[in-house]
Amino acid sequence: MSRFAPPVHGWIKAIREALGMSTAQLARRLRVAQPTVVAAELSEEKGTIQLATLRRAADALDCKLVYALVPNRSLEETIRDRARLFLRRRREPVEHSMMLEDQNVARKDTDALVHQVLQETSPRHFWD
Repeated sequence: MSRFAPPVHGWIKAIREALGMSTAQLARRLRVAQPTVVAAELSEEKGTIQLATLRRAADALDCKLVYALVPNRSLEETIRDRARLFLRRRREPVEHSMMLEDQNVARKDTDALVHQVLQETSPRHFWD
């Protein structure tokens, strides 16, 4: 993933400079004024550039824009963790009331309960 980390000043500027292209030359290829290219490069550096602008710049630099969201871990792990949290939030108030009434709280195997919740509950409920 580090290979795809954006350069400090952004991809547009890095590729433009690597190609030996000036901002004026890129502006002509984009059919915009030179200050527009400078503004786009600054916008990319700040992380506020619009995808459409980045796509146009990529085309003008003979590049492909690759846009992706890459999960930090598997989606299955994320859903399982959310199911575990969903289950805990539902159980805590009941367990607290039972303890206040001096009743034993039967602890069922959490993994089995999580599995059951995953089977019986839509993942949409895990995000509330």
